[in-house]
Amino acid sequence: SLTPDVTGPILEKLQKANAEFAKAYPGETGDRQPVHTVYGGAHLFKSDSAPKMGTMAQRAFLEYAPNSVGFARVLGLRGAGSLPESLEAIAALEAEVARDPEAARRANEPAWLAYTIHRRVAEKLKREAVEDFRIDFEDGYGNRPDAEEDRQAEIAAEEVAKGMQAGTLPPFIGIRIKPFTEELRDRSIRTLDLFVTALVAKTGGKLPDNFVVTFPKVTLPEQVTALVSLLEILEQKTGLPTDSLKIELMVETPQSIFSREGFATLPLLVAQAKGRCRGAHFGTYDYTAGVNITAAYQNMVHPACDFARSVMQVSLAGTGLMLSDGATNVMPIGPHRAAPGESLTLEQMAENRAVVHRAWKLHYDHVQHSLENAYYQGWDLHPAQLPTRYAAVYAFFLEGLAPATERLKNFIEKAAQATLVGDVFDDAATGQGLLNYFLRGINCGALTEDEALVTGLTLEELRGRSFVKILNARRG
Repeated sequence: SLTPDVTGPILEKLQKANAEFAKAYPGETGDRQPVHTVYGGAHLFKSDSAPKMGTMAQRAFLEYAPNSVGFARVLGLRGAGSLPESLEAIAALEAEVARDPEAARRANEPAWLAYTIHRRVAEKLKREAVEDFRIDFEDGYGNRPDAEEDRQAEIAAEEVAKGMQAGTLPPFIGIRIKPFTEELRDRSIRTLDLFVTALVAKTGGKLPDNFVVTFPKVTLPEQVTALVSLLEILEQKTGLPTDSLKIELMVETPQSIFSREGFATLPLLVAQAKGRCRGAHFGTYDYTAGVNITAAYQNMVHPACDFARSVMQVSLAGTGLMLSDGATNVMPIGPHRAAPGESLTLEQMAENRAVVHRAWKLHYDHVQHSLENAYYQGWDLHPAQLPTRYAAVYAFFLEGLAPATERLKNFIEKAAQATLVGDVFDDAATGQGLLNYFLRGINCGALTEDEALVTGLTLEELRGRSFVKILNARRG
């Protein structure tokens, strides 16, 4: 019979396996994830680069999206075609929504959606336009004489130290080094060494908040092993705490998806990171080139990219690592610029507007595609992309706000019992996912805490970030 002396050894092995599984798949951390990473060449980085980019983004937003209805039409927001076209009618509509947003939401949801997104994008660009910045010593910097890159690594470190003191750095920041190929590994290591050493010397042993080293074009686990060993030496050399130097892996090669033995490579790479890996970023254009897709068809929504991103999701699901999509490489920049003392013609201004609006729509659609596939972060390459980055993120959360609110409210009210809302059936396992929806929306500025509290959560429960703890407390 199945007595304890019989089942004991079996269950002991099972307990050990379950514990190892739980350690490998802890689930989402609940930590804030930036909605984007802005990349810029190391030679261009200054301590105030983030606020300057914010100013440039605000300028583009004011010039090409002066009102909410026009912006909604450019992006194709839900119901935008039903909104008025004359400037007088638009101004009256915006004033009406501003007076009583909730009444406007019930009476004219497209107008409320357009106004709310436009206003929150404007606020975000003014308050925190850049969430994450990567000082790039790779593609955005190129191959330069050693003496020049040596000096630039030290200058970039000095600028980061200035930004830390002045409070002008974004909430997340890091550097991208060169890959560990035979041709570039020595240069990559030297830049890493010079930058970290100079930074720590300038700051008295401190790193910026959420600092990370981005590792590009990874193909082998041994490359990650080497980087981790070097980071350990750097921490000892500079007096940094152990494991303080985190890394992000860039998925830009077919070999970072599948190894030559036919295994999924990413779990192997993450294992070699020894707990230092914070996330994996997809590189659209290097990856598509690596699978022989011609330049004309290299884009964010190519089926080859969807496949690679799905493999990334499946192989890293439950690990707590943050995934990021790639970048839209069509820039929202008008072809005409006025010479000093001159003005553009009406035709030139119209052409600029048409070019920017087309690029905005493309970028918006790409970000929406990423979000629909659970990629909540992506790359941005130009300040004028920031308005559509936030517009797409905010539309994603605001358009789903009503059903998510109803579903989570039912969960909270019934305290872990399965619920049926309309034709969508939920069990308690999806409760954390619904809670994460609100947490992500609040973190990026798409939603307010007041909008989340409509679900019946308390502020303390919301900030606690754990659905299980909420249910246990309420049952208690």
